[in-house]
This record gives sequence, C-alpha cells and structure tokens, in this order.
Amino acid sequence: MPELYVGERHWPVTTGSNLLDALTQAGVAVPSSCRAGSCHACLVRCQGEVEDKQPQALSPAQRQDGWRLACQCRVSGDLRVEAFDPLRDGMAAQVVGADWLSPTVLRLRLQPERGLRYRAGQHLVLWAGQVARPYSLASLPQQDPYLEFHIDCRQPGAFSDAARHFKIGDALNLGELRGGALQYDPDWQARPLWLLASGAGLGPLWGVLREALRQDHQGAIRVIHLAHDAQAHYLAEPLTALAAQHQNLTVELWTADELAQALGQLRLISRQTLALVCGHPDSVEAFSKRLFLAGLPRNQLLADVFLPRG
Repeated sequence: MPELYVGERHWPVTTGSNLLDALTQAGVAVPSSCRAGSCHACLVRCQGEVEDKQPQALSPAQRQDGWRLACQCRVSGDLRVEAFDPLRDGMAAQVVGADWLSPTVLRLRLQPERGLRYRAGQHLVLWAGQVARPYSLASLPQQDPYLEFHIDCRQPGAFSDAARHFKIGDALNLGELRGGALQYDPDWQARPLWLLASGAGLGPLWGVLREALRQDHQGAIRVIHLAHDAQAHYLAEPLTALAAQHQNLTVELWTADELAQALGQLRLISRQTLALVCGHPDSVEAFSKRLFLAGLPRNQLLADVFLPRG
C-alpha cells in the first residue's frame, strides 16, 4: 500500500486513490473548486509516483517542477506532497477597490506587488488567507491600472463570504494565471461578434468587449446579458453608454422569465458570426444549443463555464 508524505506526517493510502480526496480526508488543507482540472485551485507539488489524468492542463515547466492538480491525480506509489503556499509561491496584492455593482455582485480591484502580463478574459486564482478560488479578469491591461474581478456573492461560499468584508488596504495573494477560453482575436475585426453571458459571466466578456472596441472592431457586436431579474443587470449603465458611443454595438438585457421567448427569436445575421459564451453551465448550454440550431458552426463558439462550487 503506498505511503503519502506531507511534511512530517505520512500515512498509507489505497492504490488508485484520488490525491485530493486522500489529502482532504487526512485533514490537509488543499483548496478545491471545480474538481475537473479547470480552476487549478488544488495545485500541489509532487515527488514520487502519481497517475495524472490531465497532464496537458499544466505547462511543461510546471510539470518539470513537480506541480500537479490534485483532483486529477491518482496515487500509484509512495508520494511526497507539498501544498501550494500563497505566501511563498504566489504574488502579493492589495485591495484598492471593493464596491457593489448590484446587491449580489462585488467589484474587486487589486493592485499586485509587481506588473502582471495578462489578456482580457484570463483566469487568476485569488487567495484570501488559506481560501482560494479562481476568478476571471474583467479588467483590460492596456487601460486599467488594477486587476478587476466581478464576484457573485449570491450564494454562500468560503471565498465569497470573505469577499463581502474586503476593504481597501487588505492583503490578498495571487496564484496561477490561466489561459481561459475567452479572448479577442484581431483577425476577427470584420466579422459579427456576439458576447452572451449569464450572471457574473459578464465580467470577462466586459474585458473582451472593451478590447474589441479598443482595436476598432468593424463588424457588428451584440452583447446579451441574462440575469435573474432587472436589478441583476449590474453593468447596464456602462454597457448602454458604450452602445451610445459605438454604432456597431447593441446591448440586450434578458431576464430569466424572458429566456425561452428570447432564445426562440435568436437568429444569425451571418454564418461568419463568432460567439463567446460565459456563465452558469445551464445558461451556457441553453445559449450554445440555440446558436447551433440557428446555424452557427461549432468551431465559431468559445465557451467558458462558471462551475458551481462542489
């Protein structure tokens, strides 16, 4: 039976055990979120024998340094594990803004201790003490002097509960910067661009939209935001202001009650349309199915799913 070593502790585990389960069951504090290899919150450094189900999820340099995603690994032999330490392995950041865009969406702005190269729509793991959660960047590196995140606090969660009490000057740590599925490609400039979001999935698309406008996108841009009710359209005013400034931009604000009817009326204006979709899995699926039925080629849809915790 393999032995699992963490610091001065070690204990036997069954061959083939999920590494994240083996660690958490033994009381080792390893943050986790999606358990699908997407969020990278459960990053650990390994020495020993482990079967990795998603080796492509990390860069070759990370893997060479021993980093693995605990949720995607099975123990196959004796293994020494070192959890990600945000103070040692991460980057310090300070809260420079924490205000409510709606009763449930917190706009968090952070100033990292040094410059961070990123593009609109990427993900970043945020650490508040020993609580970690991946969030999509809503800021635009060419325009914003801070990192911005839109945090949905409607449901309870360890990080969102802590975020409700963030104040200017608080210290956080930044973990791994991830690619994310959503980005703006300058080659799209003349093509119709649709940005469809539900809830706080609008955050990364807010950055992508501003990047498209910064690069003087020439095709029609259609933004659709699905919310529980009218009050939850937390970027309605800035979106409306942008639409007034750009003739090629239209903004539609849908509520849950209107979803079925609105989807039924969705029509493509061109098979050259590109669609970026983000939000809750159910909303992403509903948007995607309707777009495919309307004739959108599958390779012209990019989706980023915000997985519920657990």
